[in-house]
Amino acid sequence: MVDATALKEIRIPQGRLVHALRDRGSSGWQLRHLSVCSSTETALTQWLRQQPWLARQPRAVLAQHQRFAHGQYGRFWMAPPGGVWLSAALPWPNGEPSTGLFGLTVALAMAEQLESHGVSAAIKWPNDLLVGSRKLAGVLPKLVFRGHHVRLARIGVGLNVCNPVPQGGIALRELLPPGRCRVRLWQLHTLLALERANQLAAHPQRVVAAADQRLWCRSVADPASGEHWAVCGIGLDGQLLLRQGTRTTSWTRWGGRSEGNL
Repeated sequence: MVDATALKEIRIPQGRLVHALRDRGSSGWQLRHLSVCSSTETALTQWLRQQPWLARQPRAVLAQHQRFAHGQYGRFWMAPPGGVWLSAALPWPNGEPSTGLFGLTVALAMAEQLESHGVSAAIKWPNDLLVGSRKLAGVLPKLVFRGHHVRLARIGVGLNVCNPVPQGGIALRELLPPGRCRVRLWQLHTLLALERANQLAAHPQRVVAAADQRLWCRSVADPASGEHWAVCGIGLDGQLLLRQGTRTTSWTRWGGRSEGNL
């Protein structure tokens, strides 16, 4: 059943944002603005079903408020007004893509965008951006394949701007002057970061090196055993490379391949 609230669109901000993207030489996004929806991921899926993907223009659904936002491992969370909540579909280079490297590429592009505005954010592998130990943003990556070729890339982004945050979170309003932490401005910066990620995809070694420099910590605890491992770096497929004495292992926690039309 279609969520009726997902059909409420805000038309004026859409025009302004499209205008701002064009002024910066953007590749031409198709945008939908929703006042409230269950999830931008669900709304994007509905849009792709209604208007099949032709791999020409990137698309994004942006919402003021999500009631059941999708997180990693299918978790749900509230996304109140005041943040950047969006789900995008965009072309992605073929070659030997992995969802892990795709997600890290987006996280790196987001970190670079924040750094250009004076906010230093570390990458908490695999999908969060932190300031200090507090979560500022998260990404949810998914590559959709047709056979061995990437049909499209899907990415969900949540960025705290001036919204209330839970314990352990942080918003840009705590880090930037009021005039520089407006939601529409950071919607623009997020879409530009996704375009930048598309460019970075052609340089996986550069992505891995830059993401490794921005890792939040150099040791992790195995959630199952409680063992502590030293972080040695990141593999070219986005894996976290670990060492404990003479033992080595790697973690891959990104979602797997997805076959289909969405």
